[in-house]
Amino acid sequence: MIKMEPIVIIGAGPVGLITALRLSQLGMRSIIIEKNKAIQDELRASTFHPPTIEMLDELGIAEELISIGLETKHWQFRVHETGEKAVFDMDHIEQDTKYPFRLQVEQKELCRIATKKAEMDDNIDLRMGHQLNDLAQKKEAVEISVTNKNETKQTIEAPILIAADGGSSKVRKIMGLEFKGRTYPETTILAATKFPFHEHINGLSNVNYVWSNWGTYSLLRLPGIWRCSLYPDIGETIDQATTPESINEKLNRIVPGQKDFKVIEVRPYKIHQRVLDKYVHGRVVFAGDAAHLNSPSGGMGMNGGIHDGWCLSKRLNDIFLGGFPLTRLSLYSDQRQKIAENEILKNAHKNRSRMQERNKNFREAELARLKKTASDPKSAREFLMKSSMIKGLREAEGYTH
Repeated sequence: MIKMEPIVIIGAGPVGLITALRLSQLGMRSIIIEKNKAIQDELRASTFHPPTIEMLDELGIAEELISIGLETKHWQFRVHETGEKAVFDMDHIEQDTKYPFRLQVEQKELCRIATKKAEMDDNIDLRMGHQLNDLAQKKEAVEISVTNKNETKQTIEAPILIAADGGSSKVRKIMGLEFKGRTYPETTILAATKFPFHEHINGLSNVNYVWSNWGTYSLLRLPGIWRCSLYPDIGETIDQATTPESINEKLNRIVPGQKDFKVIEVRPYKIHQRVLDKYVHGRVVFAGDAAHLNSPSGGMGMNGGIHDGWCLSKRLNDIFLGGFPLTRLSLYSDQRQKIAENEILKNAHKNRSRMQERNKNFREAELARLKKTASDPKSAREFLMKSSMIKGLREAEGYTH
């Protein structure tokens, strides 16, 4: 049996926090190293899929998150000009999950709830404002150099280091690992607004992916705000596209004649599709965006990262409390890396490609196909099992050495 010492987790985002809470639930201690001094409140993920909510329920934090979010039973693809739409009803998977809905709530709310719980957990040492400097692997431990919030350097030894430090992972960079994949050419512009789109557009759901003659956009409703994903016009620079005038003009295409869309934040970002060849490198293990990046279309990134942490916690439990050798971690890598490649990245790419398609004939044919799928209970269930990430999780359980 490997010597029990606190596991070190780099990153106090959703992945790091949920992993620490799950490890504690299974009887293991952890130290979380987070460079920021406070929970980050910028616009990030906003959709929680059913299996993720089930995991949060096991940790005792789902109820509070649900109470402040929007339960979304229906979501849709639609055509802006005609209002024609394909609506997917989550009731088709009610026999497959305790939570047959998407929960629309900002990622920062989960971090707030999980941080509060972690701070009260004797098995978790949460160190905010601590910066990772370097790491070195030894035969029986990982040596981690950290600068604390008082600018004092410290050295920590841990049997396992979990890199949950996001898409720009410092752990990954220190180790010089190749992050294979691509960056899509277009830049997405995320605009958060208090404007009540649901009062101006008939038949909106809380989650809407929309084709228009001038391009594409999505509208996601959260408590008190709508998030709208927009794109620069042809020939328009990012600086031009993110001016208040340009954002207002684009939103006016969605709901004409408005002078004030009550925009509270605008954030441009690039979309990546990347994945590590393997998630386990000696005693360093990667999870979440540090291991894989994908298009946010379909809301699979944060959810997939939480699922990584859940699966990893089980394998660490096998090792530290079950007497399995360290090589047991390869099962985690096999399971989650395959799911990232075969489910998360592929489906996210398919979602993005569908919405980026400008060909009118393709759009008409695709909408007809989606409407047919949504209207047939069996087909709708199969579609929702995949889009809700239930299918991928079940398949992951079947991967063995």
